[in-house]
Amino acid sequence: MNLEQFDRVSVVKKSNVYFDGKCVSHTVHFEDGSKKTLGVLLPTAEGLVFKTHVPERMEIVSGKCRVIIADETEANVYSQGQSFFVAGNSFFSMQALEVVDYVCHLEG
Repeated sequence: MNLEQFDRVSVVKKSNVYFDGKCVSHTVHFEDGSKKTLGVLLPTAEGLVFKTHVPERMEIVSGKCRVIIADETEANVYSQGQSFFVAGNSFFSMQALEVVDYVCHLEG
């Protein structure tokens, strides 16, 4: 698979806008039935809390963010080329320290 782009996909034109525009993503559907979202998270003073319905792997394409997964007490910092996993029916807090481009791999 090409690491720079996704080929042979369909993209939902309507964006997903969260937290008053601080996070915007688009849903991408693949031929095999899988789905991902491609998004941008703008810097914030505090973490934004996202709920998961299915397991998600968040891939950081560019930027840097601070993440707390579920009830963890320590935050981890992720940057370009790194990813983190969140279980289904859970949540995570993500604070962009700079503009973050991400891919959310919906794995359920």
